Amino acid sequence: MIISIAARSLKHRLPAVLLTMLSIIVSVSLLLSVEHLRVQAKASFGRTISGVDLIVGAPTGQSNLLLYSVFRIGSPTNSVSWDSYQSLSKLPSVKWIIPVALGDSHRGYRVLGTNNQYFKHFQYGNKQPLVINSGTSFESTFDAVIGSEVARKLNYKLGDEIAMSHGLADVSFSKHVHSPFTITGILAPTGTPVDRTIHVSMSGLEVAHMSEAKIDEIQHKIESGQPVNIAVDSVTAMFIGLNSKMQIFQLQRSINTYKQEPMLAIIPGVAFAELWQLVGSVESLLLFISVLILFSSLLGLATMLLTTVRERRQEMAVLRAIGAHSWVVFLLIQIEALLLSLCASLIALVVVWGGFQYGASWLSAEYGLFIENTILGTRSLVIIGIVCAATFVIASIPALSAYRQSIQQGIQGK
Repeated sequence: MIISIAARSLKHRLPAVLLTMLSIIVSVSLLLSVEHLRVQAKASFGRTISGVDLIVGAPTGQSNLLLYSVFRIGSPTNSVSWDSYQSLSKLPSVKWIIPVALGDSHRGYRVLGTNNQYFKHFQYGNKQPLVINSGTSFESTFDAVIGSEVARKLNYKLGDEIAMSHGLADVSFSKHVHSPFTITGILAPTGTPVDRTIHVSMSGLEVAHMSEAKIDEIQHKIESGQPVNIAVDSVTAMFIGLNSKMQIFQLQRSINTYKQEPMLAIIPGVAFAELWQLVGSVESLLLFISVLILFSSLLGLATMLLTTVRERRQEMAVLRAIGAHSWVVFLLIQIEALLLSLCASLIALVVVWGGFQYGASWLSAEYGLFIENTILGTRSLVIIGIVCAATFVIASIPALSAYRQSIQQGIQGK
C-alpha cells in the first residue's frame, strides 16, 4: 500500500524525478566504472608476464629492472656479460632461459634482441603462450618478428624490410640502414608490451652495430650459404624458468651474490606488487572523486525531497487525519528516496555492463587493457547496497521534517 502511494507520488512529479534520477545514474555509473577498471587494471598489470620465475639484469632497483625488461619503459643501467648468461643457462636448476637485449628502436617502437626460446617459453595472462599469427620465428640472422600493434599502426606485412635506429627517439640520425631486417612473422595480439615490440635475433642485433664493411662481409656469407659465427658480447636481461618453484629463493640468493659479475635477480610477482603501490594513490584518488560525485547527487535528491515535503504539507496532514501515524509519513519519504535511488543504480549497472560489453575490444586495442566484463557480480551489489544505505541516511533529513509536522500545521499550510 505505502509503496504504491510512493510510486504514484514520484510519477506525479515526473520531470524533477527524471532529472534527479539522471544525476544519480551518472554518479553511480562513474563509481561502478572506476571500481571495476581499478580491479581489472590491476589484474591486467599482473598478467603482463607469466610463468617466469626470475628476471635477472645488472644491479639496479627491482622496479626499474621490471619496467625496462617487461614493460619496455626506461633504459637499462648496464648489461650482463654473455659468459654470465651461459653460466646461468648451465645450472641444473634452470629449465629454460631467455636472453633479452634492448637499446634500439624503429619509429618509436622498441627493438628487442632475443632467440627462439622467447617464442617457445614466454607467457602472458593466465600462462598463455605467444602465438605467431602469420609467418615464422627466426630462421636467419636478419629475420624480425613484430607485435600486432606494430603491424597494424605501421601497416607492415611479411617480407617488408625495416631499419633500426640507435636509441629510443621517434626520429634518429643514427640509423642502421646497412643491416635491414626482413619481417618473417607477426604475433597475435596479447594486450601486453609484446604488441608494441619488434623482435630480432641476438646475432642480428650484434651485426647491426658492426662496421659497414663487416656487415657486407657477413651478408655475403649468408647469401652464399657459408657458415657465419657471430659472437654476442652481452645481454640486457634474462627471463628464467626453473625446474622447481622451491629453488627460486636459493637461486635468487646465488645470483645476487654472484662473484664473477654483479647481477640482480628479482621475483616478478614481488616486483609487480611493489610497482603497483606506486600507482595505488592514483586509484584511491579516482575512487575518492567518484564518491564525492555520488555524495553531491544524493544531496540533490535530499533537496528535491525537502522541497516537495513543503509543497505536500496538506497531503501529509490528510494522511495523518485519516489515521496514519507519523512513522508512516517518515517511511513514505524514505521509500520514495530508496525507489528512486535503487532504480537509478540498476539502470547505471546495465549501462556500465553494456559499456564494457561493447567497449572491451576498443580498450584492448587502444590501451592494451584486457577488461573482463564481470560487472554483474558481488562487488557491484555491495556498491549498490552502500548507495541505498547512504540514500537512507541523507533522505532522513526531509523524512524527519515531514515526521515532525503536526496535522494543524499541515492544514494551515505553515
